[in-house]
Amino acid sequence: MSHYRSIRDILAASPVMPVIVLERVDDAVPLAEALVGGGIRVLEVTLRTPVALDCVRTIRAMVPDAIVGVGTITCIAEFDAAREAGAAFGVSPGSTPALLAHIAASGMPFLPGCMTPSDVMRAMEAGFSAVKLFPAKQAGAIEMLKAMGGPLPGVMFCPTGGIDANSAPDYLALPNVACVGGSWLAPANLIAARDWPAIRVRAVAAAALALPSPKHPSH
Repeated sequence: MSHYRSIRDILAASPVMPVIVLERVDDAVPLAEALVGGGIRVLEVTLRTPVALDCVRTIRAMVPDAIVGVGTITCIAEFDAAREAGAAFGVSPGSTPALLAHIAASGMPFLPGCMTPSDVMRAMEAGFSAVKLFPAKQAGAIEMLKAMGGPLPGVMFCPTGGIDANSAPDYLALPNVACVGGSWLAPANLIAARDWPAIRVRAVAAAALALPSPKHPSH
């Protein structure tokens, strides 16, 4: 299990959180090694395939430097399964009051999905001060994050959805963005081809986007 105690600590560990879809358990370790070797330690393995949790368990056992979490959590049962698998953190595309309450009571670091100010306020009420803006591009992208920064100054965001290597620096320049999520580091075609060197090159470039000092907006 990761020694990181809060979701903000985890988000601060990598400027980019790769959104990972794994079809084969055999690909989990070489993919994680390529990303971690390139400087990207925080990995979001999504629950979009039947082998996702097996991949999380394998990465935890074989790649100790990886901070591996589970994404696409949409219900309490999925959260409990991710926790049982040893995920260091969880991520959801959206949130419900019941899901937020259950997660908050567990104490596990979590990044709830939000798209509107009301979503963010609901997450804040449940005790969360960092959220995922999703889908970021459709939600208004950089302009939306700027607009939310005024009335919601204590919240840090991890925008995900429609972000690529070209747009990531513009997001990361915002004071209320801790990191960005994206699938360009480990796209399906490179995983299918098992082109780990190419993925490592992308990780190196993404890791270089890190800012010299952490950002901590306060109320």
